[in-house]
Amino acid sequence: MWYDIRWKTLKLAQRLHARFSKLDLEENFSFARHTSVGCGGTAEVAAAPADMEEAAALLHYLRTERIAHCLLGAGCNVLARDGHFEGVAVRFFRLRTLFCDGETLYAGAGVSGGALLAYCTQAGFGGFEPFAGIPTSVGGAVAMNAGIAGHHFGDRVLRVIGAEKGLLRSFSPADCTFGEKCSLFLEGVAVLGAYFSGYRSAPDAILRSICAYRAGRSSLPKGRSMGCTFVNPGRCSAGELIERCGLKGRRIGGAHVSCRHANFIINQNGTAADVDALIRLVRDEVARKTGIYLREEIRRLP
Repeated sequence: MWYDIRWKTLKLAQRLHARFSKLDLEENFSFARHTSVGCGGTAEVAAAPADMEEAAALLHYLRTERIAHCLLGAGCNVLARDGHFEGVAVRFFRLRTLFCDGETLYAGAGVSGGALLAYCTQAGFGGFEPFAGIPTSVGGAVAMNAGIAGHHFGDRVLRVIGAEKGLLRSFSPADCTFGEKCSLFLEGVAVLGAYFSGYRSAPDAILRSICAYRAGRSSLPKGRSMGCTFVNPGRCSAGELIERCGLKGRRIGGAHVSCRHANFIINQNGTAADVDALIRLVRDEVARKTGIYLREEIRRLP
């Protein structure tokens, strides 16, 4: 069995390298090592394109050749299944172009949230301070329309560059159909970069604002998690609903509902199956007791 998997991995890696010579390839890629929740199995190959053109061509090739694949950004709000994925995990960490021109900023999909804020502080570019402390990459933040109450990445988008049918396409804010922790880009279109609006501000003022927002997140649970598990339903807090249902501290295997914030599931050497079972238990209990069906904020891989 191990020999068969190894042989298939080598063959797939060779196919990709022969067609895309600039790809960064990693065989037997571990989801557990590359996601914040710290569980999940492996993929035959992880492929990181060198630029947007290669990314678009790679995704088109994988689709036309019917090679199973999934997209992985910073890995902070995803749950990968246990076991071995016979396919490709496409990563965008090499797409890190970052610059501003007046009150417009461009960031590649692989720019981390921390790198974005550090650049904005140095460049005196304001508007992104509310996202301080949110673990994400630009690609994931745009796709998920990440943010906090009153402030979301979609609010600052001027234009998104995505990959569709092997070509680079520009998406307007209206095209993106941003909603509460969702967008068009959760339906198969990959975010490769985006232009954002902002404003000029003094670096020390930006830094003070960043510190204030980070302080506001300091009470969130520590440990390996996916961040918030469920989207707040309307004006209700998903965490409060879960707590009212008596689910704080509920455990399955190595996963438990945080006693600090009930919308966080903490993994302590558990499996993806443990986390999944706990998510289902919480969702079903809340639905049974309140009539409210919670929508997952996390993404499932592959």
